[in-house]
Amino acid sequence: MQTSVISFHDRAQAALDDPTLKIAIDRTTGNAEKKRAVAVAAFPQFEAARDLGKRIKDHVVANLDHYLLEFERNAIASGAKVHWAATAEEASRIVVELCQQAKAKRVTRVKSMLGEEIGLPHALDEAGFERYETDLAEHIVQLAGDRPSHIVWPSMHRTREQVSALFKQSHQQPHTEETIEAMVESARRELRDKFLTADVAISGANFLIADSGATCTVTNEGNAELTTSPPRVHIVTAGIEKLVPSLPHAFSLLRLLVRSATGAEVTQYTTFHCGPKQAGDLDGPEEFHIVLVDNGRSKMLADASLREMLRCIRCGACMNHCVVFRQLGGHAYGGTYPGPMGAVLTPVLDGLEQSRELAHACTLNGKCQEVCPVQIPLPTLLRGWRDRSWRDGLEPTTTRIGLGLFTFVASRPWLYRLGQGLALRAMRLFGRQGWISRMPGLGAWTRHRDFPVPEASSFMAQYQRRKGQSS
Repeated sequence: MQTSVISFHDRAQAALDDPTLKIAIDRTTGNAEKKRAVAVAAFPQFEAARDLGKRIKDHVVANLDHYLLEFERNAIASGAKVHWAATAEEASRIVVELCQQAKAKRVTRVKSMLGEEIGLPHALDEAGFERYETDLAEHIVQLAGDRPSHIVWPSMHRTREQVSALFKQSHQQPHTEETIEAMVESARRELRDKFLTADVAISGANFLIADSGATCTVTNEGNAELTTSPPRVHIVTAGIEKLVPSLPHAFSLLRLLVRSATGAEVTQYTTFHCGPKQAGDLDGPEEFHIVLVDNGRSKMLADASLREMLRCIRCGACMNHCVVFRQLGGHAYGGTYPGPMGAVLTPVLDGLEQSRELAHACTLNGKCQEVCPVQIPLPTLLRGWRDRSWRDGLEPTTTRIGLGLFTFVASRPWLYRLGQGLALRAMRLFGRQGWISRMPGLGAWTRHRDFPVPEASSFMAQYQRRKGQSS
């Protein structure tokens, strides 16, 4: 899925101009931040678990070829059919062809960001299949013609009031009471027939278990189990970095994933699929296909500056705590993945030239790295993209001139102090009751929030003065 042709600046401006969006984001991310803090505080071994999670993922990444072959061998032994896709286009083509071979008319899909990454919803629609998203949030996204705005809560950009209006417009038997429970019941009525009459089910995988060839899905609604059990064919799409050596390793990472994503100790449904239905099984698919997707992951593996991003377990904690994401939401980032992790991944998927602005949409305060369950140094990776953008000549001329002027001034302390003093005096002239609401040059800031009036003198001037007083 390509980055939006609209610039990040314009997307960000549109997000900041939408007051309802800020309400929706605050409701979700604020709650997620609090719940994660409680879950981590109740788990004294969390830091040790993070260290273990990092080591597990680093070990897999360092031996990816070995575990890929082991997984393929064991998956085939269980009766599954394994397909390899080098690109997003190839992955979507394989899935569409499998649906066509099954003579499918109706296809149900479990939420999967990998599916979004490879453009699978669009490919299924183009091929003429009846596609139904079964995750409640993805159901909302599909009805509204949206894109996911978060990797865990895809419809977090919509308020419950907006969802209520959407369901009343779209559902055959909409809710009559304005409660979340009534809206969920309305979606359940709408989707139940789709679960039971689908020809093909498509899911992602949170983990791929190398020593058994099994796939693991983690959900809170049960829609994954309802989606994947009745149809004749089950297709799994998964990135090659999802591998873990064994079941105990998967559970070690699950302890991190769930706490970081939703603030729970364990998710409602953790399901392992291993091959098609066997003799004596009461349910399950007759065919089980696994599509292993590269789509830039080998490129990251070969690049030492990006390899650590392959540790990501897609928990969403980095975006829940990101001060930029919490102002803009996910759509402003333009690509499949939003937030800090998206700012690192999108240049890999869509090219740096189309997405160089994302690396600059970061304060580098380090909060994302602080909460990452597998200790990915996201600020360092973002600085790497900034450096690469500069070296590749992608930064605009105005930026290069501006930095050249700053270098000239900053390398001459007397000139820097003079300019700083003049700027402080000018800013204080525009201050009212401790805040600046309008000032030439500060329009990008003050358009949406006031700027604090600075002190009368710089930090260094105050430091020198107090140092002199104490001596």
